[in-house]
Amino acid sequence: MAMAKVVRVSLSLISFLLMLLSPAASIGQSDGPRSGKILVVVDDFAIRSSHSIFFNSLLDRGFNLDFKLADDPSISLQSFGNYQYDGLVIFSPSAKQIGRSLTSSGVLEFVDSGRDLILAADLHASDFIREIATECGADFDEDRNAVVIDHTSYAVSDAEGDHTLIASEDILKSVVFFGEKEIEAPVLFRGIAHTLNPANNMAVKVLSASPSAYSANPNGLISKSPGLSGSTISLVSTVQARNNARMLVSGSLDLFSNRFFKSNVQKSGSSTSHKIAGNEQFVTEISKWVFHERGHLKAVNVTHHKIGEIEEPSMYRIKDDSVYSVEIYEWSGTSWEPYVADDVQLQFYMMSPYVLKTLSTDQKGVYSTTFKVPDVYGVFQFKVEYQRLGYTSLSLSEQIPVRPFKHNEYERFLTAAYPYYGAAFSSMTGFFLFTVVYLYNK
Repeated sequence: MAMAKVVRVSLSLISFLLMLLSPAASIGQSDGPRSGKILVVVDDFAIRSSHSIFFNSLLDRGFNLDFKLADDPSISLQSFGNYQYDGLVIFSPSAKQIGRSLTSSGVLEFVDSGRDLILAADLHASDFIREIATECGADFDEDRNAVVIDHTSYAVSDAEGDHTLIASEDILKSVVFFGEKEIEAPVLFRGIAHTLNPANNMAVKVLSASPSAYSANPNGLISKSPGLSGSTISLVSTVQARNNARMLVSGSLDLFSNRFFKSNVQKSGSSTSHKIAGNEQFVTEISKWVFHERGHLKAVNVTHHKIGEIEEPSMYRIKDDSVYSVEIYEWSGTSWEPYVADDVQLQFYMMSPYVLKTLSTDQKGVYSTTFKVPDVYGVFQFKVEYQRLGYTSLSLSEQIPVRPFKHNEYERFLTAAYPYYGAAFSSMTGFFLFTVVYLYNK
């Protein structure tokens, strides 16, 4: 009896300890959108030192980094059918594949599962890297010897060189991508160019080349116009997929290096010299966006009911007055904060929207509206499809039937029908008088 009691106590203690050690029990992981385990693939472990400032910023923000060489045969993104990582950083431009069997299709499946990717390339970018970038919507220059050259927006330190060290100030002005603090210093870039399809509204240039830039071989003679030139060249781009997976594509691995982070910079033609380039702020802020520390939304407490009631009905009747509400919050990196916007809309939908209403907000995350159910019966949906640049998309839908009036719910006497009532009664009265006259008049 005593032995059984000891065993029960031991099992309870073990279960309690396992619960504490499990990821779900971690406050930082359970509250946020990501648990924070990232696989970093490199060509050489020396990158851990040469790019340590970037990696340390991820560690300081609570991410767990797992460094692997690109040719390490033990690399596996999945274990027993479950992904082991929430993010993937590929700092191995020359890799032909990752591990023993992870090809570009495996990386894309990782993204298709809703996970995030940072991809950095350079002049030695392999077909493997280029294929991943192309599938993400970024097409690198087909000329394998071409780099970005700019004879007007280069860094002054490269004045006697080939002007391949770009000092770019063409940074996307967006709070959701880069936060409230503006990046004042130019961003140093040395690498290859890529373009985005203008029809792809999910890909965004966050660092662009100037109108004077072009892509060419700096060691060769230019016999014809460069294939890529001007502002069509993207230096760094982001993509958010329909499943809210986020990707960053950079044509420069040096962009993330300690050397560029700590370099002073002066743009050609400018008299202002900055002690530190804008690379560290640029990379840190955009990585927050990539790993869902910024611009990540969630919707909770979706409710609807008739005006004057509390319980959600199983169906509505035509011409009912309905109330719809939803709470939307944004992840700030440490907690969920109320999301405030004026462009969240509700559709009451059957084949097409019968009602389209902009939701009003109380500035505390609650969005609501009232509307009258249309005079059409059938199976409708409450739909909120929210898509805004830089933010995760929200797709909410709930199906609800709408019935017509029952026979005993119609008004018995309609004011508009009084002429018809009068005609009917006058006809009966006339028929009665005609009958009396006909039968009794001699």
